[in-house]
Amino acid sequence: MTRSDLRFYLVLLTPALLVLFLFIVAPIFNSIVLSFQRDIMGLPQLRDSFIGLKNYQELLSDPTAFNSARISAIFVGATTFFELLLGLFIALLINYRFPARGAIRALVLIPWAIPTVVSAQMWRFLFNDAYGLINYALFGSETGRYIPWLAIPGVALAAIIVADIWKTSSFAALLILAGLQVIPEELYQAAKVDGASAWNRFRHITWPLIRPALLVALLFRTIDALRVFDLAFVMTQGGPADATNVMQLYGYKKMFVEGWIGYGSAVAVSIFLAALILAVLYIRMVGRRMLETRL
Repeated sequence: MTRSDLRFYLVLLTPALLVLFLFIVAPIFNSIVLSFQRDIMGLPQLRDSFIGLKNYQELLSDPTAFNSARISAIFVGATTFFELLLGLFIALLINYRFPARGAIRALVLIPWAIPTVVSAQMWRFLFNDAYGLINYALFGSETGRYIPWLAIPGVALAAIIVADIWKTSSFAALLILAGLQVIPEELYQAAKVDGASAWNRFRHITWPLIRPALLVALLFRTIDALRVFDLAFVMTQGGPADATNVMQLYGYKKMFVEGWIGYGSAVAVSIFLAALILAVLYIRMVGRRMLETRL
């Protein structure tokens, strides 16, 4: 590569790098700096420029933060598992050739294409106790009979889990479908000649070859579920009794509702570090699986 080529590539990359720095690197760096400060919105006289790790120490001893971390772990585990399971089923289904397959593939992606705020509002209406479609389907138009779905702690958490699974299973299916598309058809034909059943073909051909795609889907969905905010904010606002108060929503409340900018930044940085650690682990797993597949 010549010097002129290098300069040309740098010129092409400069706009993208500038946007990356302004909207990703700079906010992350600013959040890290704020997490080491005591900054209270509207009370500049109580601001302390540097307090070390006190925000993180308070975070580790905060029972509300612990409860939010537990709720986030439940949400991430449940949504990731069922989204990958349903995504695998959908991908296997739309991978076969049948009439109108292209239209079906487009329809499958509609839930994922809908903005999260819109889908959350839709599910909020469905679970509404007064005029929701779910209560209407169960009890009809009879007055006085209803279930307050979003007012029951365990049910409210299950409701946002269902809403997230409905929306993003198609995204997982799209990633898994990409892995299915690169499997040579000759492998299946040879297995059929050898008398392998459909289950054996899936177990010995499909499953080993789509594991890298599954791990990529797992990476994206885990990180996306870990930073969920809009779904819980629109559907339940973290209630009832903090039953859906995921970590991102908890950090938002501490920062913008209570005004604890430094403490809220510590929550945001903690979520970022958790996502970063998971991303590194998953990427290493993906690389190892791809190497095993090639060998």
